[in-house]
Amino acid sequence: MFAAPDPGRLRLRAATRAVLGIGLAVALCGLAGHSLVAAVTGGLAALLALFTVTDPTVRGQAVTTALLPAAGLPVLALAAVLHDHPAARDAAFLAVAGAGVYARRWGPRGHALGVFAFMSYFVTQFLGTVPAQLPELYAAVLLSLATAAAVRFGAWCYERRLPPPPTVPAPGDGTGLRRVTTRQAVQATAGAGFALLVGQMLSDERWYWAVGATWWIFVNTTSRGETLVRGFRRFLGTLIGIGAGALVAVPLHGAPVPSAVLIAACVFGIFYAAPVSYTWMMLAVTVMASLLYGLLGMLDAGLLALRLLETGVGMAGAVLAVLFVLPITTDATTNGWIGRALHSVHASAAAAAARLAGDEQADPTPHIRDLEALLARVRLSLAPLVHPLNPLRVRKRRALRVMELLDACAAEARALALVAADADASHDVRLTVACWRVEAAVRALTQAAPTGGGAPGAAAAADPAADRPEPAAARPVPREADAAAEQAAEHPALRHLKALEQALVGLEDPLQRPVRLQPLAHP
Repeated sequence: MFAAPDPGRLRLRAATRAVLGIGLAVALCGLAGHSLVAAVTGGLAALLALFTVTDPTVRGQAVTTALLPAAGLPVLALAAVLHDHPAARDAAFLAVAGAGVYARRWGPRGHALGVFAFMSYFVTQFLGTVPAQLPELYAAVLLSLATAAAVRFGAWCYERRLPPPPTVPAPGDGTGLRRVTTRQAVQATAGAGFALLVGQMLSDERWYWAVGATWWIFVNTTSRGETLVRGFRRFLGTLIGIGAGALVAVPLHGAPVPSAVLIAACVFGIFYAAPVSYTWMMLAVTVMASLLYGLLGMLDAGLLALRLLETGVGMAGAVLAVLFVLPITTDATTNGWIGRALHSVHASAAAAAARLAGDEQADPTPHIRDLEALLARVRLSLAPLVHPLNPLRVRKRRALRVMELLDACAAEARALALVAADADASHDVRLTVACWRVEAAVRALTQAAPTGGGAPGAAAAADPAADRPEPAAARPVPREADAAAEQAAEHPALRHLKALEQALVGLEDPLQRPVRLQPLAHP
């Protein structure tokens, strides 16, 4: 976690701001005279507002934060009203769990609102909320959200000085049960149902831990393999966290000041670790939960052991769901992300070619940013295949080779973008022809292989300029351009282009079969 790179110290900033925002929210709840239960509820609301709201623009983040009460407060009331009606309570919990996952089809905003709604139901089980407590809890939640928003968008809004991150919607969105979010909603509901039934067999009071474990395993995953790896990491982080909780939280016996200091440290750890290590994040979450139970006077060693058992049940529910309920294969998901990454390589090469041909409006930089975001998603999708416990060694080697070559493509694409931005390199037909060769390599890799006699796709791949208008300087004799390119073999742009083409050609073997894409419009 601490060795992972932190460009611009963004993780450090986010973690420090979270401690400030959540700590201030809890302090204001205390000054307002709210009870410990209300302060905990408000602190959780502030944590979720700072953690789950990830819209690409600051304005979008502010809108989503303002909408959180509309998603959470009705659910909070529903759970409190159903507190003494177990059958209706359980059915409503499963409905909220499924709806929370389904909401991800509306992007980061739907994801944040779905998480807030689910956790609003969860916290009522955690604290045993009853209707008489609702006015105080509502006031604490609203005060905490306002405080978190004031810190995030007023006192410390470092995002205003950063370019908005690229949005990366999931590939292969269909309709009905072909849509990934729909299938995952069904899976999460089924897995949560299993966890609820078995969890209640273990404990009539803490069964909701199992449901929460199942639900959170589905967050930020797409395929069966991703979900399995996330479940393993959640269980491992919980196991280590329970050991740490037994050493730290149990001896404190709920002492307020040291518990508050350690909870602040856990909040920092959650935000600092989340982008790079789910295991470390879960360790911090588990220790924080232990400290909160200590403050509430309910912590003992038996409770920590029960949490581990319930987490194991939740993991089992998620595993069974992704294996047997509308499974989403790792290969299908990975191919989709790889195809989109190659599409970004194609787009950046096309933009670089246009820039080198004299189009001042062409800019490969946005495509490079998209490529970086897509490669992060490819790594997540390939994680099950490269996991140390994966027994399929051949597939593991192929996955590692794919990631190595895609990283090489990204490095060369970045270098090419820098060359294209150089005014001295503009209007150089030799570089333009070389860019076309890269585009041809991408087309050959991403279009389906011809099934008989020469297909149009094969012809296009054979002639990089077949469907491109050539600049005037390139039209007389193509062989002259080739000869000129050979004479300029030492040009740095040509070396980058050649390396990029070689990496693309090298991908044909580990990918084994091409990924079909829509043709990219040429600038």
